[in-house]
Amino acid sequence: MLLKYFYDPALAHASYLVGCQKSGEAIVIDPGRNVQPYLDAAKANGMRIVGAAETHIHADFVSGSRELADRTGATLYLSDEGPADWKYLYVDKVNAQLLKDGDAFYVGNVKLQTMHTPGHTPEHISFVLTDEGGGATEPMGIFTGDFVFVGSIGRPDLLETAAGVVGSAEKGARQLFHSVERFRSLPDYLQLWPAHGAGSACGKGLGAIPSSTVGYEKKFNPALQYDDEQEFVDYILADQPETPFYFAVMKRVNKEGPELLSELPKVAPVDPMVIKSIAKKNLVIDITPSAQFGEAHVPGTINIPAKMMAQWAGFFVNYEEPIYLVADADSLPGCLTSLRSIGIDLVSGYFDMQAVRTAGLRDESYANATPADLQAAIDGKHAVLLDVRSETEFQQGHIPGAQHRFLGKLLRNMGDLDDSQSYIVQCQSGGRSAIAASLLQRAGLDVTNMSGGYLAWNAAEFPVLHSWSGAGI
Repeated sequence: MLLKYFYDPALAHASYLVGCQKSGEAIVIDPGRNVQPYLDAAKANGMRIVGAAETHIHADFVSGSRELADRTGATLYLSDEGPADWKYLYVDKVNAQLLKDGDAFYVGNVKLQTMHTPGHTPEHISFVLTDEGGGATEPMGIFTGDFVFVGSIGRPDLLETAAGVVGSAEKGARQLFHSVERFRSLPDYLQLWPAHGAGSACGKGLGAIPSSTVGYEKKFNPALQYDDEQEFVDYILADQPETPFYFAVMKRVNKEGPELLSELPKVAPVDPMVIKSIAKKNLVIDITPSAQFGEAHVPGTINIPAKMMAQWAGFFVNYEEPIYLVADADSLPGCLTSLRSIGIDLVSGYFDMQAVRTAGLRDESYANATPADLQAAIDGKHAVLLDVRSETEFQQGHIPGAQHRFLGKLLRNMGDLDDSQSYIVQCQSGGRSAIAASLLQRAGLDVTNMSGGYLAWNAAEFPVLHSWSGAGI
């Protein structure tokens, strides 16, 4: 048997290629939309991909299952559990096998058995793997999707916080409790292969280790230590990370079936001389590194560096409206891959970065300043300090007088800010606050980015507050 691990750090997404070396067949578990790495790996190992399996209808990235079916003719193995509202709607367009609890299917001599594990979502299933080709009669491991992670467990509140299904969070938490009870009955020696790692918004406190064992998680996973259902519900619903708005869009896209990449229109260059007029009507994202963008950029554009695109673009983009990029031809394909991984397909064109520079169109800038430079303005309340980190980071320690304004919600709540004020934006180290600075400046606000962020402030031994004490240290 062959087992190959794939990880997309931008999405904290893990997927797997499982192959039977005797038959030369392989399947991909929870594939991302960019399927080329799976195709390359299969070819390198002399295998052909004959299937793709999903643990649930994903909310945080666009599935690559339909793409694999189109490219390879793969059979899709999809959940048929859960209520009618959580069924896949595109199964008539592909060769699909719908799965109930206990159903098994094979890839060569590798057996995958379905285990219904609802809670994160109603239709969620896990796959228990047995390598019968190697003579095994007992399972080796389990693909848990967004059910059990290393050191954590899938959050049950996304249907309510992202999709607006009122009351589903508590219901999901109680389902999750019973799924955990069933998980505890599995053999300790089973390897555990989850769909996410540290940084994912699909759970809280995920570990950075790529895999674990059932026994280890039973013993040390905080979410698996509760025997009382209500105590578990209270634990799992508390202190979950902010829900990205676009998760509701991803649910719909993956339920209805993503567009095939071959059917998306080509993204062509646009005359740079129209960039200012377009930026007044549409979202134009400049992928320039933040330090360079702060020094000079086109008015009305916002800044999301290429390496942060998949993580943050979904918070700011209206999925119903076209966007544009400021990029160069070499970086464009990678940016499109990132955007399409979260379903942003309406990219109407790009402005060549060098052409924009040569035309002298970058005639706006914002200030960057160190904590030492800004301390007097903050202490004297000459400017409003906005901390754009997550709620958890803010509670762990923040600068006195800072307002918490999570970056992901900033654009939608821009109307709450007083345009007669000057603003200082700050995050942990300066990357997210640079994005925030571009958003505030686009809205016509006077803004300065704090270089080095909270870490630099703390290193300078300036006062900070912790929510648990309310006192400066």
